[in-house]
Amino acid sequence: MLLAIISDIHDNLANLQKFLFWCHNHKVKKLIFCGDATTIETIIYLTANFPGKIFMVGGNSEIYQINQLKKYIHLDYCGEAGIKRIGALKIGLCHEPQKIKYLLKLAANDLDFIFYGHTHKPALTRSDSTIIANPGNIAGIFYQPTFATLETNNKKLELKILTNL
Repeated sequence: MLLAIISDIHDNLANLQKFLFWCHNHKVKKLIFCGDATTIETIIYLTANFPGKIFMVGGNSEIYQINQLKKYIHLDYCGEAGIKRIGALKIGLCHEPQKIKYLLKLAANDLDFIFYGHTHKPALTRSDSTIIANPGNIAGIFYQPTFATLETNNKKLELKILTNL
């Protein structure tokens, strides 16, 4: 199954639309969103245009109320950090990199991946057997707009530059 990972939309609906078009064309079934949608209008757009399951954490620039997310049935809100099983993989997600240690400790270092955002810069590291990745940012702030994909069957992780699609 192909999974997409994004972070830091910051209300850039033009880039979000391009990303969602790519997801539709590549039959992406599930999405991990590492926070900073900013407004509820962006969440409304995302949930209306991505029909699959969305796993999401809040970011530091959100200006909506968490209770507004409850009505989106295919949105799985994980607070500031969470751990989800997606297929055979155990995946941690958070917005700020400071939460990575918390996720590693919570899962007793038994995670396949941790995805985070906040810095807007794509990054890839490892902690023991856990791959830790930042997909960059969809908004294109400070760096090019990027996202990541993960093929859950073979754990192939790829970074995509939105403007090159």
